[in-house]
Amino acid sequence: MKPASLATASYYEARAPAVPAHAAWTGQGEAEVVVIGGGYAGLNVALGLAERGKRGVILLEAERVGFGASGRNGGFVFGGYSLGEQALLRQVGASRARALYQATLHGVDLIRRRVQRHGIACDLADAGVLWANWFQDPHVLQHRQALLQELGCEVQSIEPETLREWVHSTRYHGALYEPNAMHLDPLAYARGLAQAAARLGVDVRETARVLKLERSRAGSFRVHAGGGRIEARHVVLACGGYLSGLERRVDRSVLPIATYVMVTEPLGARLQECLTTAAAVYDTRFAFDYYRPLPDTRLLWGGRIDVRQRDAESIRRLLYQDMLKVFPQLRGVRIDYGWSGLMSYARHQMPQVGGDGKGLWWAQAFGGHGLAPTTVAGELLAAAIGAGDDAWKEFQRWGLTPAHRPWGLLAAQASYAWMQWRDARKDRREQRGRR
Repeated sequence: MKPASLATASYYEARAPAVPAHAAWTGQGEAEVVVIGGGYAGLNVALGLAERGKRGVILLEAERVGFGASGRNGGFVFGGYSLGEQALLRQVGASRARALYQATLHGVDLIRRRVQRHGIACDLADAGVLWANWFQDPHVLQHRQALLQELGCEVQSIEPETLREWVHSTRYHGALYEPNAMHLDPLAYARGLAQAAARLGVDVRETARVLKLERSRAGSFRVHAGGGRIEARHVVLACGGYLSGLERRVDRSVLPIATYVMVTEPLGARLQECLTTAAAVYDTRFAFDYYRPLPDTRLLWGGRIDVRQRDAESIRRLLYQDMLKVFPQLRGVRIDYGWSGLMSYARHQMPQVGGDGKGLWWAQAFGGHGLAPTTVAGELLAAAIGAGDDAWKEFQRWGLTPAHRPWGLLAAQASYAWMQWRDARKDRREQRGRR
């Protein structure tokens, strides 16, 4: 394997058309709402407010829109949360769990509509997602199918023989197929959301790092950004794993966790040797792989989580070996891109969506499952700020629980290693049983 380059830019960034940056913030101004963070959470809040006719909304991004996990992820769009379905049902009961899960399915539909309505060119593939069984045990699929059906999610059982017609690997033993799911270029989608918001009146600013956040005696906020400041009635913190340092209790409640992605060279006809489906794929292990075909016949491959970010060469080397376990027929292909991004996790594995009742709001901790839930969070906070709606309180149960960094990071890494070991042990037992 000989990587084409040592560039750390993502595939999405490398192929994105050159677009002028939104201007940085200078001088003084006033706003009804300042949204801090130009990832999906912040973009969805800003666009949700604009679509409701709210004026005086400013979005501030420290780098470029989509710089963080929103522009670096695998591009999967489907329902659910980082917290598993069984745990969700156990914690809140069938009725509330179904409502919360259905909200993410509505989020998938809203993403689909927004792409069409705003003409967002993001290579959307409305082809569903496969959850492929790494293990021989069919109970794995049967159990989750029952849970998803209880939550109102349509899934179809795919027999092993049928799956091998779509995914040419002997690694899997059947799958669940979720038709109301899709995949897209996440950076292009993020930038499309920003453009849509700007057309509706949101003042989008890039390279506008917020340095300090102050409360006035009158209850408003003074936001110091770049070379100026803004007086605002409401502030939304949506910084994810790229912590802002502006509100300690918000920052201290998340763990910034890295995940890795790589993209192969264009495969041409060789892609058909691996996949004859346009669906995205992930597997049933806790430490799962995920991958999808790209329009230019490349294969995007992601996986692993870590408390540290690695260099591009290390990422390519790790994920290349993971890919060969599934598709040995791709041995020798060149890996052109490898990169990482920081996601924000909460100890309770649910999004943190809320407010303090005094104009400060937050949306974070989407845990690598962000496209649909960030859309949900954006709608909830836009309705709260724009119309006083209190539906966001459904998430109060999962609040700003301290993450106890750095010990929480070490615990997360240890838990991930334990789950990897458990998956590997189960796999070895099954392999021995086949001999």
